[in-house]
Amino acid sequence: MTATASQPLHRVKVSGDAAYTIDIGPGLLADAEHVAVHLRGRHALIVSDGHVAPLYADALERTLRAARPTLSLARYVLPPGEHEKTLARFGECLDALARLGATRDATVLALGGGVVGDLAGFAAACWMRGVDVVQLPTTLLAMVDSSVGGKTAVDLPSGKNLVGAFHPPRAVIADTATLRSLPARELRAGLAEVVKYGAIFDESFLSWLEAHAADLLGGDDATLAQAIARSCGYKADVVARDPYERGDRALLNFGHTFGHAIETEQGYAGATGDGLNHGEAVAVGMVLAARLSAELGMADAADTQRLRSLLERLGLPTTIPAGLSPDALLARMRLDKKADASGLRFILWDRAGLARIVSGVADEAVLSMLASG
Repeated sequence: MTATASQPLHRVKVSGDAAYTIDIGPGLLADAEHVAVHLRGRHALIVSDGHVAPLYADALERTLRAARPTLSLARYVLPPGEHEKTLARFGECLDALARLGATRDATVLALGGGVVGDLAGFAAACWMRGVDVVQLPTTLLAMVDSSVGGKTAVDLPSGKNLVGAFHPPRAVIADTATLRSLPARELRAGLAEVVKYGAIFDESFLSWLEAHAADLLGGDDATLAQAIARSCGYKADVVARDPYERGDRALLNFGHTFGHAIETEQGYAGATGDGLNHGEAVAVGMVLAARLSAELGMADAADTQRLRSLLERLGLPTTIPAGLSPDALLARMRLDKKADASGLRFILWDRAGLARIVSGVADEAVLSMLASG
């Protein structure tokens, strides 16, 4: 396996009925045996987007062909951006599998960020009722969150990730060398999801992030790899316990009920710079969840300030963007997947490192908090 003495390979195992490994380290996309070992059949489709494909798709194709000369290989490249994670693009991906003649032992290779991973994974879940997907995340956010756990989906105009399926990957291969080409804004967005793990599971990890904030922002390879491995470890543990999000796995949605509402209300405009991207929206959402926890008397306001300070040190927004109506955001939250028969359901916390699921929060409490900024 490709690794160096200074940057060893990190491996996280996800247990359960569909067990798989998450490998984290530099140079993994160039390791022919490491990637190709996960391909069972003779057909493979690389799914990527217009930003990532020019950087890595040719090299990945060479890697695969070197290991599997008889492989029937094709690509589907969609335009970049959350607004492209649609049923129409999903249909195009299925058409690409049809043109390839992909059989039941085909593999979909999701090369890119969360949009690519979600859409490619959903296509793999649906093609012939399910073929393998190997997640090859190239953004920090995808490495620590969307590539792990098997949640796949596309968006509708009325809400984010409303159409999808649970489809665990055959493997996750996180080549940390790809982070060197990541725009600074996207690196910061990924750090929001890293912070989330400390906020909901482990206060000591939050302290570690506070101590290493400068190295993380500076893109230090070893520090980022450690942050990714620790984040994946937390997620692997909860996914193994609750693969279909019927219990503790919902804790991973800390900040997401608010964040998804912001993204949807802004029309997924983060890719164009006219709105918040996913990680930025989650950063704001986590602060809102912490504030709501404090206003409901569950937590100390000092914990909210600690979270806000760390996110701001990492260059992330912490307040609702101007022009968004509290009533409109509340309406978006009512359609969120995390709502249930008792009404709005939030992931709140008792303190840093200890989150829980809270159902039946009154609309008035949410509106009051949103209106206060």
